[in-house]
Amino acid sequence: MAQVPQRFFDALAVRTWCGLSLAALGRAREEIDAINVYPVADGDTGTNLYLTVESAVAAVEAVFAAHEVDEAPRDGSEAPRDGAGGPSLADAVGAMAHGALIGARGNSGTILAQLLRGMAQVLAARSDNDHTAGHGLQRALRHAAASARQAVAHPVEGTVLTVASAAAEAAEGAGGDCAEVARAAYEGARAALAATPGQLAALERAGVVDAGGHGLVTVLAALVETFTGRAPVSVAAPHARVESAVEGQCAAEEGDGDGPAFEVIYLLEAEDAAVARLRQRLDALGDSLVVVGGDGLWNVHVHVDDAGAAVEAGVEAGRPYRIRITHFGHGDAHTTKAERPPRERAQRAVVAVVPGEGLAALYTEAGATTLLARPGEPPASGELVQAVRRAHAREVVLLPNDAELRHTAAAAAEQARTEGIRVALIPTRSAVQGIAALAVHESERRFDEDVVAMTSAAGATRHAEVTVAERQSWTTAGICQAGDVLGLIDGDVAVIGADVSQVAATVLDRMLSAGGELVTLVLGDEAPQSVADHLEARVREAYLAVDTVVYRGGRQGALLLVGVE
Repeated sequence: MAQVPQRFFDALAVRTWCGLSLAALGRAREEIDAINVYPVADGDTGTNLYLTVESAVAAVEAVFAAHEVDEAPRDGSEAPRDGAGGPSLADAVGAMAHGALIGARGNSGTILAQLLRGMAQVLAARSDNDHTAGHGLQRALRHAAASARQAVAHPVEGTVLTVASAAAEAAEGAGGDCAEVARAAYEGARAALAATPGQLAALERAGVVDAGGHGLVTVLAALVETFTGRAPVSVAAPHARVESAVEGQCAAEEGDGDGPAFEVIYLLEAEDAAVARLRQRLDALGDSLVVVGGDGLWNVHVHVDDAGAAVEAGVEAGRPYRIRITHFGHGDAHTTKAERPPRERAQRAVVAVVPGEGLAALYTEAGATTLLARPGEPPASGELVQAVRRAHAREVVLLPNDAELRHTAAAAAEQARTEGIRVALIPTRSAVQGIAALAVHESERRFDEDVVAMTSAAGATRHAEVTVAERQSWTTAGICQAGDVLGLIDGDVAVIGADVSQVAATVLDRMLSAGGELVTLVLGDEAPQSVADHLEARVREAYLAVDTVVYRGGRQGALLLVGVE
């Protein structure tokens, strides 16, 4: 089905482009992974690009959703249909850039994040009624290519940087509207991609084009579809010999066997001057250094032998977090001939998404493989797939522990099944339901029986949370103001108040009015211990047959999670 074309680069065009890019990268992911031989033949460029764009899409969708809530009428009348209340172009591109920055994965994903940020800086500055025509897109592509080169410590030709520069140059020569500029940029990028094997020896030996460049061509094809309504006839990489990926990786291993052992990635809150010093220090420690971002938030990517030193450098520069350290292990470009035997798969494992460090420790202690979801940073489907792989089991029980992760978890489960892993998704809506499910888990019984028991335990657990409203909004319990304490029962706002202990007590009373034998309380970092003490005392005095257990959840977003079984 043809896409409805956008005339200008406005907020809706940003949303459309991001969505089409994600879908296109999803289709091309395996092909891009297969031709990934530079700078490291670890076969994950397509996946990293997909995860980066998935994060951008989530951020853009959140902006549109926020405007829909803010503009919703409070008197029951219909909302205005002229679209005047939607996000601005600056809102949309800002969200796109920020989402890509915090979700960037790998070398190519980090560079793509900077390309999107470079475009956003130009597009957000436009003031002509939030509509940008072809000449604005030309400037955005030019600035994107330049800023991406500046972010890479040692730019190499024959990579995604070359493809981005070619796209910008071709766009400069195009006249007319956004559709013409996008088409010219795509054609220029595609021609440059075809020439990459002649610029990089590793690509020539493998007989493939650059994987990161192929990803960018895919994203530009989605840009063409955004403004024309149809994707280009062919978006496959010219002369990309996917079937030669194995021999290409072997060639890379022969040439790059002495490369760094670790990939280190982290987000960093730091000032510009500190980041300049950090670049120099990391450049001396390793290679493939890319530092992108600005305005106090950066994404740092580097390949090093001393991962600890790379993290310590970040600590000296500012506050690093979401630190990811990957060892270039079995089967990649830095593996020696003395390969370790593969680890035997376990029969069954539980994989759980948890909202805080305290709960992560609790789940891990109970034997689960955990994926930490920090406030405002839900995991992407690719991260869930990686967690399932990390569990290294033939059978996996997946606990998303969040209603909004249902579709993401379902997509991850489907992907894992295509890899031969038997996955059962239990639709847990809260971490307290996950705790109940994990409590009855028995790996020795039949898989189906175990899943039924865990599902039954989760379903029998009512869940609630106490949190603080971030802004004024309409809820099922009335209108709340920013700073109000909210009590949510089974996902719906049931109580609005000013005191945490009082709201929590009201929530607990309503839940126990229907009966219960065990109350689980999970306190967030910002919740005082007195809240738990108050609730425990209340249960002892008013509900004699009910037991209470209390955990510290860490930085989990909500002040308090409550479960009643």
